[in-house]
Amino acid sequence: MDTAFIAKFTPLYIEAMGLVLKLCFFGVLFSLVIGLFCALVRYYAIPLLKQIGAVYIELSRNTPLVIQLFFLYFGLPRMGLTLDSFTCAVTGLSFLGGSYMAEAFRGGLEAIGRGQIESGLSIGLSQSQLVRYVVLPQALAVAAPALGANVIFLLKETSVVSIVALADLMSLAKDLIGLYYKTNEALLMLVVGYLVLLLPLSGLFRFVEKRLRYAGFGN
Repeated sequence: MDTAFIAKFTPLYIEAMGLVLKLCFFGVLFSLVIGLFCALVRYYAIPLLKQIGAVYIELSRNTPLVIQLFFLYFGLPRMGLTLDSFTCAVTGLSFLGGSYMAEAFRGGLEAIGRGQIESGLSIGLSQSQLVRYVVLPQALAVAAPALGANVIFLLKETSVVSIVALADLMSLAKDLIGLYYKTNEALLMLVVGYLVLLLPLSGLFRFVEKRLRYAGFGN
C-alpha cells in the first residue's frame, strides 16, 4: 500500500466529496419539493395534475439515471437547450429522486385516518390549515424512514454523474487508476470517501426514526 500516494491525493478526494455533498444537497432539496407536490395532488385527486404526476412517477422510476443524464447532457443541446454539467446532474438527481420521495410521502399521507381530517374540518380549520397542522406533520413522521433511505440512495447515485464530465469521487478514482495504476490505493480512498459521507447520514436517520417511534409515530 503506497501511503505517500494516498497522502498526496487525499485533498483531491476531499474536494470531490464536497462536490458530491453539494450535488446531493440540491438533488434532495428539489426531490423533496417535487415529491411532496406529486404526493399531495394525488392524495387530493386534483384533476389533470394527478394524471401528470402518475405519468411522471412511472417514467422516472422506470428509467435509469444514466439514461436521464445522457438525455439532459447530450439530447437537450440538439433541441436547442444546453445545460452545464452541474445543472444536468442536479436535474437528473431531482427528476429521479422526486418520484421516490413522492411514493414515500404518499405512504405517509395514506396512513392518516380520515377521522382526523374530519375532526379538523369540524373545528373550522381551512384546507391549508388542515394540511399544515394536521396532515403534513403526521405524514412526515410516518414517511421519515423512507425519506431517509431515499436520501442515502440519491447520494450513492451521484457515482454516475461522471458521464456529464463532473469530477466526483468515482471519476477521480478512475482517473488516478488510469494515470498511476494504483488500483488498490485509489479504490481504498473511494470506499473511505463514501463511508465518510454515508455513515453519519445513516446514523442520523436511525436516530430520527427511533425518536419518532418513541414519540408514538410510525407504529
